[in-house]
Amino acid sequence: MKVESLVQIIGADFYTGVPDSQLKALCNYLMNTYGIDKKHHIIAANEGNCTALAAGYYLATRKIPVVYMQNSGEGNIINPVASLLNDKVYAIPMIFIVGWRGEPGIHDEPQHVFQGEITQKLLEDIGIHTFVIRNNTPEDDVVKAMDEFRKILDKGKNVAFIVGKNGLSYDGNVSYLNNNIMIREEIIQHIVKVADEDPIICTTGKASRELFETRVANGQSHKYDFLTVGSMGHSSSIALGIALNKTETKVWCIDGDGAILMHMGAMAVIGANSPDNLIHVVINNGAHETVGGMPTVAASMDMVGVAKSCGYSNAVCVENFAELDRELTEAKKRKGLTLIEVKCSIGARNDLGRPTTTAIENKINFMKETVDFYNNIIDIAEKVNYDKNKLYILKVKKKLYEVYYNVEEKDWNSAKNNI
Repeated sequence: MKVESLVQIIGADFYTGVPDSQLKALCNYLMNTYGIDKKHHIIAANEGNCTALAAGYYLATRKIPVVYMQNSGEGNIINPVASLLNDKVYAIPMIFIVGWRGEPGIHDEPQHVFQGEITQKLLEDIGIHTFVIRNNTPEDDVVKAMDEFRKILDKGKNVAFIVGKNGLSYDGNVSYLNNNIMIREEIIQHIVKVADEDPIICTTGKASRELFETRVANGQSHKYDFLTVGSMGHSSSIALGIALNKTETKVWCIDGDGAILMHMGAMAVIGANSPDNLIHVVINNGAHETVGGMPTVAASMDMVGVAKSCGYSNAVCVENFAELDRELTEAKKRKGLTLIEVKCSIGARNDLGRPTTTAIENKINFMKETVDFYNNIIDIAEKVNYDKNKLYILKVKKKLYEVYYNVEEKDWNSAKNNI
């Protein structure tokens, strides 16, 4: 159905959300109609943020707001929905519009499959009444659904329109651009060149796809890379966990501005632990480009200042490849937690591919590289008569990785006895 019709049927005048490709029609409509407007449309950092913001709007105006998001964001709304909105707490009514990635029976990427299976049930389990809009749903059915929804909303409860593939359409166009000169895929190529065989943890979306294709173009193995294909905003925390336990090597995290905003508290935890082998590269194009290009607030924020306040010992911003290469090289050589913000243009190749390995294959190859790494370190340590106690610890770490890598689908409890 036309997005204009859905907006008219709902009758709300305040929208807040996190952009989604499945809801591109709605996102572009809102940008063309309102842009970013404090009274009508705000793009928030994450879905829980949207829900709380919308609750504040209701408390101030008594008008019912709309929150839009991809179904992957359902996890982020569970707490505010259950402990703030629910009719057993504050009974704050709200309309959700949820893009249904991974809908059963429709092919999608692996990170969306399980989320797609539980999308409708999860919403209903937390007290949100649902109606599905598909590409063949009659407009009259949506009108009837909204009539029923109004009765539910009047009781202080919550409702959701779940939008399937091509469920909404919009004829308008929006162009998302900035004035930055560096292209993200080329930025990633420069990072790969300097990182060499160091592990790279890469954020979700087009960045991981470009990293995968960079390895293919270079004829390199993918074993050095962990592609965070889902779980937006958590790549830096994964990188922290690895850096704290692989202190003998540099660990690189390729992050995005939308991702870092989504769970920015991670930066404070990284800074507090301050691993001197972690290099955090934030590619900032000020946009949710992977899902359409809608803006983030990162274009106008002081990312370097935030990093320094969080405890990063080194933090810089670069705007051209000469600066980027210099800072990547310096970060590789020195000890100290580092953040490099890289100003980036919006856009990607039209023929950009997707990883041809599965998520499980990615995990196995990445963990096997860790085993190989410890083998190399132990070999060097034995040759130079390394401290026996420290050598023993290295061997235990290596064995832990080795057992987990080899067991995969086998019984973990019995595998532990082999250590």
